Amino acid sequence: MSGRAKILAAINKNKQPKATIAYKEKNSIDVFGENVFSMSAMKKRLPKDIYKSLKDTVENFSQLNDAVADVVASAMKDWAIEKGATHYAHVFFPLTGATAEKHDSFLVPDISGNAIAEFSGNTLIQGEPDASSFPSGGLRQTFEARGYTAWDVTSPAYIMESPNGATLCIPTAFVSWKGEALDKKTPILRSMQALNIQAQRILKLFGDDSGKIVSSTCGAEQEYFLIDKCFLSARPDIQAAGRTLFGAAAPKGQQFDDHYFGAITDRVLAFMFEVERELYRLGIPVKTRHNEVAPGQYEVAPVFETSNLATDHQQLTMVTLKKIAKKHGMECLLHEKPFAGVNGSGKHCNYSFGNASQGNLLDPGDTPHENAQFLVFCAAIIRGVHKYAKVLRAVVASAGNDHRLGANEAPPAIISIFLGEQLADVFEQVKKGGATSSKEAGIMAIGVDALPDLPKDAGDRNRTSPFAFTGNRFEFRAVGSDQSVSGPLVAMNTIFTDSINYVATELENATAGDPSKLNEAVQNLLKKIMDEHGSVIFNGDNYTDEWQEEASKRGLPNLKTTPEALPALIDDDVIELFNKYNVLSMEEMNSRYETYLEQYILKVKVEARTVVEMANTIIYPSAVRYQTELADSCLKMKELDVDCDASALKNTAGLIKELKAGIEALEALMAHEEEDALEEAKKCCKKILPAMLKVRETADKLEGVVADDLWALPTYQEMLFIR
Repeated sequence: MSGRAKILAAINKNKQPKATIAYKEKNSIDVFGENVFSMSAMKKRLPKDIYKSLKDTVENFSQLNDAVADVVASAMKDWAIEKGATHYAHVFFPLTGATAEKHDSFLVPDISGNAIAEFSGNTLIQGEPDASSFPSGGLRQTFEARGYTAWDVTSPAYIMESPNGATLCIPTAFVSWKGEALDKKTPILRSMQALNIQAQRILKLFGDDSGKIVSSTCGAEQEYFLIDKCFLSARPDIQAAGRTLFGAAAPKGQQFDDHYFGAITDRVLAFMFEVERELYRLGIPVKTRHNEVAPGQYEVAPVFETSNLATDHQQLTMVTLKKIAKKHGMECLLHEKPFAGVNGSGKHCNYSFGNASQGNLLDPGDTPHENAQFLVFCAAIIRGVHKYAKVLRAVVASAGNDHRLGANEAPPAIISIFLGEQLADVFEQVKKGGATSSKEAGIMAIGVDALPDLPKDAGDRNRTSPFAFTGNRFEFRAVGSDQSVSGPLVAMNTIFTDSINYVATELENATAGDPSKLNEAVQNLLKKIMDEHGSVIFNGDNYTDEWQEEASKRGLPNLKTTPEALPALIDDDVIELFNKYNVLSMEEMNSRYETYLEQYILKVKVEARTVVEMANTIIYPSAVRYQTELADSCLKMKELDVDCDASALKNTAGLIKELKAGIEALEALMAHEEEDALEEAKKCCKKILPAMLKVRETADKLEGVVADDLWALPTYQEMLFIR
């Protein structure tokens, strides 16, 4: 029995769903947040004055009182130990995009030879992990190892359980010895603070002096694939690169659209239930689950949370998906394009902002033409997206996402805005001199007496737009499934901070403190923004060639690859933007540019080396064995004086020769490295990736002719449809 046959046999034995939750004994509602040191948990355990001070820090970004930390640390330690924790970990998010953590024990020996549990306020507030091996993009030398983690009070601590113990996890920011951001959290906190300062100016113009903090919010939809983990042992490409570097298309893919929202199999549903249960315990409000477009592809989505908390929870969601998948004998693939020829995975980042007094500031209401405050904020977003479209493209640039963007399954690399019929009509009226009406929502009669009439929205949705208004928020659909949402959120917060600053300044100057002038000032400003930035609005099909041509005429950037997109991060105007609002300094922006460029190069080269290794050690031997079988068969037939059709042998021999030539060409390209990182990235993009594809195309042809019992790699048909 071949290795592949053994894998399939093992899967057939083990693919029954596992019951891991006593769901009848305890409802999921009852476990929500049980492993989180939430505000409600703190209220029960902290003195009133301490709780009040901490609550003020969380809700109003006020300075943390040092005296509070010792009391909180003691209460947090007691709570964690009651939950079974023996260690604590400062959790942070370095520029790798992954989650990092350093664990320390509560245990401290005393002078009598016993042990006590100790956890001070100073320990809670600050940790000192070794920063030498994390990417810094030139912010510090490798030998400069000191880094600090700083407790993020706005994101609650939580317990992570494993089969043999539990750990108290404390979300933290991660900075260098000089205070430079080495992580994904610090910039998001800075950008949220900047957004609040400028948004307050708009609210005051419209009569809101409450001072309630304006926070951006995010709900990130997470797409992913599941395969049986037995396949992983025979797929070095998935192990090394997170995606298949070889694989002929299955006879049936997604062309019937039968997987989308289809019935979920028991094994996958058991996995989903356990994922949700674990996320509920961590206070993560997941709401939606369903089959996605491609076979083997799924989605989970939460409700909205503040951007910082949503970012932390999104990282936890990815960790949990992968952890629980292994418990159920599966592997969760978060790569943007794990399988060629079928739908890739994104992470749609639903974005808005609001505060306690106003609610969601991007809710247009039933008559948006009369909602001047909404129109002002919406216009600021239009201006920001148009002015800094290249930044939005750069923050979703990666080796994985390049396979997805613009592939008629995801938005193109051209950043445009979809407003929908209702808002597009309102802003078109604004452009002509003033909005006086809004298209109304309606009622849809289905035509079946037994079915109720349905409320009908004032406009349809657009699934091809990278930045689409979807009723009360904007959906940034270009984010990759494996990416942290921090980068996109930092970019949006900062871009819109700048536009809100511009809008506030214009209105303040035009009204000069006279509220009676506000309406006219708003109308004039909205028209000005539409005249200057309305070209970024496109409500049509973003997948068409016609849009590519039209976008070019409008002057919209089309940065198709990572090497084209990343340099935008160090453009003078972009550096000035992030520095102006104290989100990222010039040095920090340069560090991100260099880090992301290096990560792109490294990922492509890992894939290239994997292609060479698999082609040489797996695919070539399988093809040669088949060639030998064909040759032996022809020789035996000739010995028996029987005519032999050697076309299959000639075809196989030709493909083997082509495979070897492709491998040699790829190896030759990899033998030389450009000194300049950007030039090396361009080489990876323009030369190495096409050379890898050439090897793949030949290998995939061989898969279609080599005898099935000789082909060592699990096929697309097996991985996508067997679970």
